[in-house]
Amino acid sequence: MLRVGGSLSSTILKLRPLQLPVQTHAGLPWTPVAPPAHVTAVRGVSGGGAGAGWYGGLADSAPVHLAEQFLVGVQQVSGLPWWASIAVGTLSVRTLVTLPLAAYQMVIVAKVEALQVEISELAKRLQYEVSVRAKERGWTDKQCQFQFKRNLRRIVSQLYVRDNCHPFKASLLVWVQLPLWISLSLALRNLSLDQSALQSELAAGGALWFPDLTAPDWTWILPVCLGLTNMLIVEVSSLHRPTGSRLQRLVLNSFRALSVLMIPIAASVPSSMALYWLTSSLVGFSHNLLLRSPVVHRLLQLQTQRSDSPYRDLLAALVNKYLK
Repeated sequence: MLRVGGSLSSTILKLRPLQLPVQTHAGLPWTPVAPPAHVTAVRGVSGGGAGAGWYGGLADSAPVHLAEQFLVGVQQVSGLPWWASIAVGTLSVRTLVTLPLAAYQMVIVAKVEALQVEISELAKRLQYEVSVRAKERGWTDKQCQFQFKRNLRRIVSQLYVRDNCHPFKASLLVWVQLPLWISLSLALRNLSLDQSALQSELAAGGALWFPDLTAPDWTWILPVCLGLTNMLIVEVSSLHRPTGSRLQRLVLNSFRALSVLMIPIAASVPSSMALYWLTSSLVGFSHNLLLRSPVVHRLLQLQTQRSDSPYRDLLAALVNKYLK
């Protein structure tokens, strides 16, 4: 009889502003010494311009201040101009944090895909078991469907535990990448404010057509490049995912609309933020291409069949879909 961590037949049967007092020394008021400028730049720069409410609280949160300290640290250690420091910091975070998580996501997805054949076979045998038990106990069709779905969910859950590949683990990348993106974006926004001690450095830290990183890119080159890059990422991702259902087409079109919407948004924020967004998207796209390599698949020991010429296949798919 069928077993997945136990007998299938038995499974069916079990069916919230702090005001500091003025400090004194020898009975005289004492005024604290002002902190260094670079510390002021990364602490509380959003207090006067972040606004009230949830956005002000988010821009003045600990993760955003940590992101500010990280960006200032990268610039001070590297000695690079601010535009290059933003690019280097973005590359470091995406490579050291999100790239390993993306590889881990691939491993989980591959394991789940490899289980589909076994799940399909188990579902057929479970259907037979339920039909036999239904005749013995006089279950209705509704009761049979209830028993089948409940026990199939339990069996699939046991398989996920057995192979350590619960699909929720594949969403870990999103839960890390999104807060990082928000924190670094708000950190650059804070550092670009007039209240920041580093605002003048960022105002002279740009390059080419965006010399002032605290002002929006009036040429719209960065925003348009961002939108095109995001659109390319969406289209490449859609080539290997089914888009037959109405929900899948809705999700795909939503990502396309978001890619277009990011263009005017990026044109209205400081160039430092638009540069970060563009660099992040470019690095993410390059990582996606890297993870398609057969060498990486062998290193990760993926269990599903993969193409030996993924880049040629990707180019051919793009040509067939958009140029023919």
